[in-house]
Amino acid sequence: MKDYKQLAMEIVKHIGGKENIISLTHCVTRLRFQLKDESKADDEILKNMDGVVTVMKSGGQYQVVIGNHVPMVYADVCEVAQIHAGDHTDQPKVKKKPFDMLVDTVSGIFQPILSVLSAAGMMKGLNALCLAMGWYSAGSGADVLMTTIGDAMFMFLPVILGYTSAIKFGLKPFVGLVIGAALCYPAIQASTLAGAGEPLYTLFTGSIFESPVYLTLFNIPIITMDYTSTVIPVILICYLASKVEKGFNKIIPDLLKFFFVPMFTLLISLVIGFILIGPIATYGSNIIASGIMQVRSFSPMIAGALVGGLWQILVVFGLHWGIIPIYINNIATLGFDNVMLPFFGGSFATTAVVVAMMIKTKDKKLKQLCIPASISGFFGVTEPAIYGILLPKKKPFMLSCIAAALVGGFYGLFNLREFAMGGLGIFGFTTLIDPVTNSFDNMYVGIIGAVAAMILGFVFTMLFWKDDTKEVVVEASVKPTELLNKEIILAPIKGVVLPLSKVEDCAFSQGILGKGLAIEPEKGEVVSPVNGTITTLFPTYHAIGITSDSGIEVLIHVGMDTVQLEGKYFHPCIKQGDQVHAGQTLLTFEMDQIKNAGYSLLTPVVITNTADYLDVMETGLENKEEFLTIIR
Repeated sequence: MKDYKQLAMEIVKHIGGKENIISLTHCVTRLRFQLKDESKADDEILKNMDGVVTVMKSGGQYQVVIGNHVPMVYADVCEVAQIHAGDHTDQPKVKKKPFDMLVDTVSGIFQPILSVLSAAGMMKGLNALCLAMGWYSAGSGADVLMTTIGDAMFMFLPVILGYTSAIKFGLKPFVGLVIGAALCYPAIQASTLAGAGEPLYTLFTGSIFESPVYLTLFNIPIITMDYTSTVIPVILICYLASKVEKGFNKIIPDLLKFFFVPMFTLLISLVIGFILIGPIATYGSNIIASGIMQVRSFSPMIAGALVGGLWQILVVFGLHWGIIPIYINNIATLGFDNVMLPFFGGSFATTAVVVAMMIKTKDKKLKQLCIPASISGFFGVTEPAIYGILLPKKKPFMLSCIAAALVGGFYGLFNLREFAMGGLGIFGFTTLIDPVTNSFDNMYVGIIGAVAAMILGFVFTMLFWKDDTKEVVVEASVKPTELLNKEIILAPIKGVVLPLSKVEDCAFSQGILGKGLAIEPEKGEVVSPVNGTITTLFPTYHAIGITSDSGIEVLIHVGMDTVQLEGKYFHPCIKQGDQVHAGQTLLTFEMDQIKNAGYSLLTPVVITNTADYLDVMETGLENKEEFLTIIR
C-alpha cells in the first residue's frame, strides 16, 4: 500500500497546522475539515500539491479533494494531526457558523426542486405576457389553467419543502410532508379565519404586536397567519420534528414505534409550531413594518433603501408579510402605495446578477440554472434565483441586495407609487401609470430605477464576484495514427447513460475528479467494469474504487448523498483487496428503498487518474457495447 504520510504532513501544514483543525471527516473523494480560521489555509499551495485534485469551500467546510484513495490519506492525516480516526460520516458533528448553517440548510432543501421551481416561475411570467399581449383575457379558462400551473408550486411550497426539509434533517419524509400540508390547511390561515367572524379577543391592543385571536388550545391563544408560500416556518418545524422523532424512537418500544412515533412527532412539533414558531414570524413581520414606517416619517429615501435592500432577506425569512397589509391598505384607502414599492428594483437587480454570473462562470451546471432563473426573474419571480443560485454563492446575494438598496433609495426619494395591484417585473410598469392624470412621469421613474438596478447588479457582479470553478483544460486530441493502444471500460450498472454534467455534485459534473459518465440505474446491481483489484470499499458501501490490472482507476459512486444512509439498503458481495473480473457482481442495492428515502440514484462513474492517459472517450453515450474508451 502506498504511503501517504508525506502528503498528509503537507496538507496539515498548509491548512494552518493541527491547532487550526476543529474536526475532520471524509466522504468518498474529499477530506472535509472544520477549521478555526480558514484564512490560515493556503488555497493555492494545496490546489497545486501533488496528490490533491482541488480545494472547495461549502457550508462551513474546507474540503480537500483527493480522489478515491482518500481513506488512506485520511488515516495518515489523522495520525499526523493526532485526530481520532473512526468517524466516517459525510457530515461534520460540530456546529457551523450560523450564516453558513443557514445557507447550507436552505440551499440543500431547495436543491431537489430547483428545476420545477424555475419552471413554475417561467409559467407565471408566460401567463403575465399572454395577458399583457391580449392573447386571452383575465379570468378566462386559459388564464385560470396557466395561473394554476404557475402558482401551485408557490402556494403549496410548505408541502414540498416539508418533504425536502425532512430529508435534510433526517426526519421521515412523509412526516415532513404532512407538516407542510398542515401549514397550508385552510382553517389555519389567518385570512380564512378572519372572514369567519369576529375574533374571540385581541392580544396586545394598540401595540405593534396587536393580534386578533380566532382559535385557542386549552385557553392558549393560537396566533394564526397565512403560511402558504412561506419558507422558514416549515423548515423550523421540520427541524424541531426531527429532534422529537429521534427522542421518541429512543423511548418507545419497537412494537409501538410504527404508530406512536409519527403521531407524537406531529402532535408536538405542530402544536409548538402553531403556538410559538408562527407567532414569532408574525411578530417579526410587525416589527419590520413598524420600523419601516418610523424611518419613512423622517426620510423616505432611507426607508426606500431599507425596503429595497432588505426585501429579499425578508422574503427568505417570511418576514415580508408585515409590510404587505400596509401595501394593500394604502392602495385601498389612498389609491396608491409608496411604502412597499421600493422593493420593485430588486427583481431587476437579481436578474442582472444572475446574467453576469452566467457570463463569468465556467460551471456548466450553473450556466444551465442561470438561464431559467434569469427569465423568471425578469418577470418578477426571483425565488429560483435566490434559493438556487445567489444564496449558495453568498456574495452575489449580497451584491443584489446592495444594488436593490441603492435603487430603493432612489425610488423613495422620487416617491415612486403603484396605483393598482398588478404584475411583477416588467409587467409591473403599467401599474405605475397615474389613473387620475394619465401621467407617465411616475412610470418613467420606475423604468429608470429598473435600468439602474440592472446596471448596478451586473457591474457589481462582474467586478466583485470571483468564480471559484476550476477550469478543466483538455489537451488537444492526438492524431489517429498515434492511437497505439486503447482499453474498453464496461458499464458497471444497467441503465440510461448520461453525461457527467447531469450530476448535481460539481466535483463530478465539472470533471474535477476525472472524466467519465453517469448512469440512471434500471437494476440495483453493480458489476465490475474491468479485471482488477478492489482498492476502496467505502464503509457505507455506496462507493467502490477499482484499479484495473493495467492501472486504470475507476470510481463508482452509487447515488447522490447516499453516504447518509450509512450502508442501509446496500449489500456488498466483495471486500477491499479482492481480485475481481469484468462482469462480476460487486454490490447490490435496493433501488425503491433508496428512492423512497429521498435520494437520487444517479451514479457517476469516473476515471480518477484521467491525467495519466491521452484521452478518456465517453463512448457510452452512443455505443451500448462500450462505456468508456481509454486511449494510452
